[in-house]
Amino acid sequence: MSNPTTIPVPAEVGLLYDRLTALDTAAQGGSLHLGYWDLDDNEVPLVDAADRLTDLMTDALRLEKGHQVLDVGCGVGQPAMRIAVRTGAHVTGISISRDQIARATELAEAAGLADEAEFRHADAMELPFPDNSFDAAIAIESIFHMPDRERVLSEIRRVLRPGGRLVLTDFFERAPIPADKQPAVDRLLRDFIMTLARPEDYVPMLGRAGLRFVELRDITEQSVRQTFEQMSRSEQDLDPVFDEEADEKFSPAAMIDVDEFGSVLLTAQKPV
Repeated sequence: MSNPTTIPVPAEVGLLYDRLTALDTAAQGGSLHLGYWDLDDNEVPLVDAADRLTDLMTDALRLEKGHQVLDVGCGVGQPAMRIAVRTGAHVTGISISRDQIARATELAEAAGLADEAEFRHADAMELPFPDNSFDAAIAIESIFHMPDRERVLSEIRRVLRPGGRLVLTDFFERAPIPADKQPAVDRLLRDFIMTLARPEDYVPMLGRAGLRFVELRDITEQSVRQTFEQMSRSEQDLDPVFDEEADEKFSPAAMIDVDEFGSVLLTAQKPV
């Protein structure tokens, strides 16, 4: 597995999510991302809170019926199907994990949504779509797996139509992480093959990628602690997913009090 400072390798990320797909993800409703809670409703189940985050991001896209949406890092397809049902848009999901794509396709067919949500194995660094193919793009907790965020943003800009919106979430360091908490963060980054963003880098990075900055929103207080608390109460065993040779593996419980670890929601737009 990659260490926290190593640039992610797409093939390794694909294998990681192949292993995650093999687990029973029913408790997450098919979504493997953070939830979103109002500050006074922390006991809402993670499956419902994850749908809330999907809905919050979807609303920022300003979709209309018939729009073409790209879901970058689609998982097993639950967010894509939800977007299609809520908005009437057609969603194309991509993942570097072949097993995720196979499972997402199965679930869409079983739900009668194969015409509204389709899934393709693809690398976000080299999107297999023509220029100006999509009205909007969403990337829920996927860009931190990419070797080069700016290159992914450039590819998304290329396939968006003029005026098309991008909404994504990313992890970042809100403040210097204390030495006693750093090992827990390092294990998370290592085991899930991800890197942390620097929010101050996003505006210039978007500019270089040809996108216009719209909004950068810290959603940590509504998302991070509550997700790790509920994950820590889950009986799901993630040990088979991670490197068997690692001395210590990722523990959701160890991340609960790492308030310096944050999540940010970014909205950008391709200029008209």
